[in-house]
Amino acid sequence: MSIRKPATTAQIATLPGQVERAPWYRPVQRFLAALGRSPVGLTGFIIIVGIMLLAVLGPAISPHDPLDNNLRARFMPPGFANDSGVFLLGTDQLGRDILSRIIAGSKVSVVVGLVSVLIAGVIGVVLGLVAGFFGGMVDAVIMRITDGLLSIPFIILVIAISGVVGSGLVTLILILGLTGWVTYARVIRGEVLKVRSLDYITAAYAIGQRRPLIILRHILPNVISSGIILAATQVGITILAESSLSFLGLGVEATTVTWGLMLADGRQYINSAWWMTTYPGIAITITVLGAVFFGDWLRDVLDPNMRGRS
Repeated sequence: MSIRKPATTAQIATLPGQVERAPWYRPVQRFLAALGRSPVGLTGFIIIVGIMLLAVLGPAISPHDPLDNNLRARFMPPGFANDSGVFLLGTDQLGRDILSRIIAGSKVSVVVGLVSVLIAGVIGVVLGLVAGFFGGMVDAVIMRITDGLLSIPFIILVIAISGVVGSGLVTLILILGLTGWVTYARVIRGEVLKVRSLDYITAAYAIGQRRPLIILRHILPNVISSGIILAATQVGITILAESSLSFLGLGVEATTVTWGLMLADGRQYINSAWWMTTYPGIAITITVLGAVFFGDWLRDVLDPNMRGRS
């Protein structure tokens, strides 16, 4: 009579009737593998990560103090140096280092872009779910408000509100967040209208599940990918709006370093000190393109209708 040896850990994991749990890092591996197959998506991801690292590590890697005035180094061209050090991207009308100010301005762009999109996304997704699921008068009221806000160009609406409310970083974030939800609401509502008529929603009603549970467990997971795709593309638009408002003097305080304020400071010296506007403009362009590239890749990955074309 043979004695059966105890099962090993690997054998226990594969016994009939048991489900082997995937390692926690498996989704990360799949994400990176899919990202590596798309040069456009990888480029956008690298740009976004690089800008976020600049925002986090800015004070540690800045070659100079971005607010330090040095009148002896006014209008120094890129690459020149004096007894104060080397200025790789030149200096402005007050002798402040352009490179250090671009690094400092990345923090404002990242904070405004991410937080404003988060606020707008949460509000828009919630209102879109409510409008699409309940319909009737609730849907009519939310959609009429959405139509009214969409009829006004976004940047004009933001400029008008900023002129009345005033400037400031927190104020700017709230303005961009509270005016940017309409696109999310419109898109999510359309997705909910398609999902709520499917058979598994009818089955959920049949077994007695309550409406809030149906929304959170069955509808939200099937429409949230559209919100994620939209949020990734809206980050670039929000950063561009922040730069435009700062350029017009309606964004943050004048003492805060932003790329839009750098453009505003350099516009009157564009013929004699071109670097004051060129490099902040390049920073804005690269950041917006990075967000657009990454959002386009997310759409190809998360949207079932696009997978066959990518």
